[in-house]
Amino acid sequence: MILDENNQSTNPSIVREEFMGHPKGLYILFFTELWERFSYYGMRAILVLYLISSSTGDNPGYGWDESDALVLYGWYTMLVYVMSIPGGWLADKVWGQKRTVLIGGLLLCAGHGILAVDALWAFYAGLALIILGVGGLKPNISTMVGGLYEPGDDRRDKGFTIFYIGINIGAFLSALIVGYVGEFYGWHLGFGLAGIGMVVGQVVFMWGQKFLKGIGESTTEMSREEQAAKKRPLTHIEKDRMKVMFISFALIIVFWGSFEQAGGLLNIYTAQKTDLYIGFLDFMVPASWFQSVNAFFIITLGVPIAAFWATRKRRNKESSSLFKMAIGIIIMGWGFLFMTGASLQYAAEGESAMYWLVFAYLLHTIGELCASPVALSFITKLAPLKYASFMMGAYFAATGFGNKLAGLLGEWSQSAGELEIFTGIAIFCTLVGLLVIALLKPLKRLTHGAEDLQIETPPEQEKFELADKSL
Repeated sequence: MILDENNQSTNPSIVREEFMGHPKGLYILFFTELWERFSYYGMRAILVLYLISSSTGDNPGYGWDESDALVLYGWYTMLVYVMSIPGGWLADKVWGQKRTVLIGGLLLCAGHGILAVDALWAFYAGLALIILGVGGLKPNISTMVGGLYEPGDDRRDKGFTIFYIGINIGAFLSALIVGYVGEFYGWHLGFGLAGIGMVVGQVVFMWGQKFLKGIGESTTEMSREEQAAKKRPLTHIEKDRMKVMFISFALIIVFWGSFEQAGGLLNIYTAQKTDLYIGFLDFMVPASWFQSVNAFFIITLGVPIAAFWATRKRRNKESSSLFKMAIGIIIMGWGFLFMTGASLQYAAEGESAMYWLVFAYLLHTIGELCASPVALSFITKLAPLKYASFMMGAYFAATGFGNKLAGLLGEWSQSAGELEIFTGIAIFCTLVGLLVIALLKPLKRLTHGAEDLQIETPPEQEKFELADKSL
């Protein structure tokens, strides 16, 4: 077995069939993740709306208080990502990534299917199975994408871009389709439709196993050299890089704690305080449709924003990951200033216009494209070999804690007021971003040139890295 620089098992003797310049296995993973995200974001788009809907009427929900619904939303979205840590551990130590993704997908199919049953026990059982399923699938399918490419293959970044587009196509379609069905035809029909999407993704993954040979297999059997590279003490440089990674996790929590108001507080605000009627079309826009705006902007703006940062780097201007993350947090925070405007309009007129939400999601998306993909790449560059899988799981766990923070902020808004929460988020994110920029030089020193194009290998690491490359 051979490990590449991301601790992913590879087998250079396998000749992979290609389509449009990439291994066919990429498109299997693309469609698997597309349908998994379709099911997850579709269910998320109607979850809070379902909980706060009246328990009577043509499309009854549970009639929960908004604060209670946001508490559950926060716990659910946190646990979904925190389970990535045991999911990554099981893949590394027991089943391998491929089998863990398969098991996670089966759990997701069962979870979404159970949610279609109109019973309280089914609701909680479905959520629990989805949490376990995402924990098994999410941290491992991305690593499998990397395993399709040999070390040094310059197509890898493009492959991840294609994969990322698949995620957002699924998110975009789910809010439109599942959201519409859930709001107008029945919440449980919406949940069931999300489950059908997951079944499609699972069938694609199982059918495409022939294109994933040698990818994501169990890594429990290691050579002596591999065991030594995992067991050796961390060097001074690796310890410094670990420090800056944990600092980046704090930024991730701040970012997602603000951004993930989308599925909770902003979702409720859209449904209750926004004028959703389009007069000349005589059409009432479903509140859940706004959950697709972010994905639409990602699909349309992803390439231009990536090109902007690439051009900036070629001109030798500051373009480090930490700088991008700081700028992303600031821009995303400024998006909430549009919600401040919406709140002021609501206070004056009794409702606010839809364009406030569109502009807010636009800045949120620009901030996400600056910060989120960069943060993931940053972790893979800095994580020591012995903690590669753990740090990937920790990254997703930090995302989960951010989701929990989002739920807490949404709950707090019920007493503090939405105007104060929206404005406070904008100010806080701006201050955090400016603090990171102010401390950028000492923070970059802790990375010891991990992001440089050509890095001089430290003497104390040279013999270990040579050993790794020979495996």
